[in-house]
Amino acid sequence: MRRRDFIKTSGLGATVAATSSLLAAPAIVNASKTNKIKWKMVTTWPKNFPGLGTGANNLAKLITEMSDGRLTVKVYGANELVPPFEVFDAVSGGAAEMGHGAAYYWKGKSEAFQFFTAVPFGLTAQEMNGWLFYGGGMQLWESAYSDFNLVPLACGNTGVQMGGWFNKQINTVADLKGLKMRIPGLGGEVLKRAGGTPVTLPGGELFSALKSGNIDATEWVGPYNDLAFGLYKAAKYYYYPGWHEPGPTLEAIVNKKAFDTLPKDLKAIVRNAALVVNQDMLAEYTARNNAALNTLVNKHKVDLRKYPDDVLKTLSGISDSVVAELASKDKMSNAIFKSYKKFRDNVVAYHKISEQAFMKARSL
Repeated sequence: MRRRDFIKTSGLGATVAATSSLLAAPAIVNASKTNKIKWKMVTTWPKNFPGLGTGANNLAKLITEMSDGRLTVKVYGANELVPPFEVFDAVSGGAAEMGHGAAYYWKGKSEAFQFFTAVPFGLTAQEMNGWLFYGGGMQLWESAYSDFNLVPLACGNTGVQMGGWFNKQINTVADLKGLKMRIPGLGGEVLKRAGGTPVTLPGGELFSALKSGNIDATEWVGPYNDLAFGLYKAAKYYYYPGWHEPGPTLEAIVNKKAFDTLPKDLKAIVRNAALVVNQDMLAEYTARNNAALNTLVNKHKVDLRKYPDDVLKTLSGISDSVVAELASKDKMSNAIFKSYKKFRDNVVAYHKISEQAFMKARSL
């Protein structure tokens, strides 16, 4: 009996010890997840600007909520911590852990970066996502940014943009000669070769520059954002389509050292939050652009015009030359161009009998 009592007592002690051990384990795990990480995100957009600025806000909110506050991100608009065109350097150097902007703003670092925002007469938003995530584009983007201590993430798209605001009619290619227009990236180089003068300005300076006559024309995004900036008060003619940016991808950039220090689950949260914003922003622009265009045309009497076909055809030919020259500049540019062109050729062929064919049928 004493032996049986000893066995029972020993068994009970072992059970209690095991139970205590099991109960203690989650406490240790939870303790490891109580470390709070705080990041700063700098952006090229005015604080809380519709679509673009709020997209950055949404990214920060998602990361904070999905991590249950373990990783919090505070957003700073353009000029709050750094000027809009210094976002890349700020994140690369570690002054901020994240940034939100567009890759073509950093063409001074590498002209190849422009492929990851928009190519004139190139890929639409849907096609850009296809190339980036299933056509090898994302791997090339990561490779291109690796020398700058950055991890790039696709993080937003506005869809096909508008052609721009002008204070004179564009009836022929000759009307572009001498035109001083805010237009960044490869589209700016195309305008230059058509006889115009491209200017790069942050969004917050567009209205005053156009109103004062410092520029003759500007492109920005589309009706939703153009209405918010009041560009209709500074120019009369509103042209379409946005040949220069058919599907501009926005980016979130992350300081690689900061990213590498995150545990595996927080890395996944950052990547997946960017994916959500990438889709959500496109959905928002799709929903809001039409209502904003109706306001511009019907309430503010904006003169909406289509670029003449011969102007578009000429610009398209110039664009082909510009992109081909860019591809020949260095090994990285050539690799990106080959990947981009291969995907574009294939997707265009398919979309002729799918998206394009349906759009045409729907308009009959």
